[in-house]
Amino acid sequence: MVLSPHQSSSFYNALHSMERIKNFQSLIDQKAIQSVVIPNGGGYLMKLSFGTPPVEYLAIADTGSDLIWIQCAPCPQTQCYSQGSSPFDPQASSTYQKLSCESETCQALPRKRCLNTNDCEYYYSYGDKSYTIGILSTDTLSFDSSNGQKAAFPTSTFGCGHNNQGQFRSPGAGLVGLGGGPLSLVSQIGTQIDHRFSYCLVPRSAKSSSKLIFGQEAIISQPGAVSTPLNTKNPPTFYFLTLEGVSIGDKTAQAASNEGNIIIDSGTTLTILESNFYNSIETMVKEAIGAEPVQDPSGTFSLCYGAETNINVPEMVFHFTGADLRLQPVNTFRVNGDLLCMLIIPSNSDINSLSVFGNYAQINFQVEYDLQKKTVSFAPTDCTKQ
Repeated sequence: MVLSPHQSSSFYNALHSMERIKNFQSLIDQKAIQSVVIPNGGGYLMKLSFGTPPVEYLAIADTGSDLIWIQCAPCPQTQCYSQGSSPFDPQASSTYQKLSCESETCQALPRKRCLNTNDCEYYYSYGDKSYTIGILSTDTLSFDSSNGQKAAFPTSTFGCGHNNQGQFRSPGAGLVGLGGGPLSLVSQIGTQIDHRFSYCLVPRSAKSSSKLIFGQEAIISQPGAVSTPLNTKNPPTFYFLTLEGVSIGDKTAQAASNEGNIIIDSGTTLTILESNFYNSIETMVKEAIGAEPVQDPSGTFSLCYGAETNINVPEMVFHFTGADLRLQPVNTFRVNGDLLCMLIIPSNSDINSLSVFGNYAQINFQVEYDLQKKTVSFAPTDCTKQ
């Protein structure tokens, strides 16, 4: 984590580091750092607190991006969305600091601008055209832990968002980047959490929540776990896996045979596959179901059936390298108005479009990321019982 710019003398840094190590040691002695995870629209929210005294917020848990950001006052209505609570007020936090343009962290941003106050303004956008603009800052981030105490991480870098537009919705107040790049939460606190975390996503219809767990307790202990390697590719933000094929019954569609051909992303709703590969899967699904498909008037879904049609959704097996995942109907189809639609769609035909293993496909799996071993593991789980 980058120290705030006024802490420049090496003596102060050494002292500060010692204090932080002591603080971290007390954290490591604690039980697992964790957060509640609840479904919200097309994504999932996690809980964390910003500032001193800590103010609690819900924010999107996103393994497909790095920046942590929160809506900050002043937040004009025209530039911010309604989050159902007051935006974070940096002036009310005794530990809040803005980062300067010269800071290493500012330099690590993909897009930034130096304001005449020498503050670092970031611009960060997402695949769905949503974006956040604000001031790169540091403050204390706090999380729940399994022994009931708060785990606090001082001088954590995050964006204080003053212009946030797009698909964001209440009660989410921002976003927590859980990707692999230097600005993400898991990179910033990596050494204290053994570079590992796991989550379990409940079905959208569930009235319960589940947990995102950091550190030793994130290790999957239940039977039936399978692991697949993480491929190191650019950008480092994304967690690249290798999908070899998809089976229904005794038929298999083969994926294009390049390593790291799909990213796993808790912040993307649907699973998006290269169009030829998608077409082979769609053909298998249609054969297995046998009913007459219906057009989706919204154009979002490629394969739908009338919701009143009595169809059996087949189990689909996703063959990742070394890990076969059996996807149940909750992962692959959902009722959308009077339609029952497949939650897998083809990517745009352009060559560089990413394939994505989205969050519906991950429902009712304990998913563990071990960033030191470079593996992602899955265990089928009833996440509502977590």
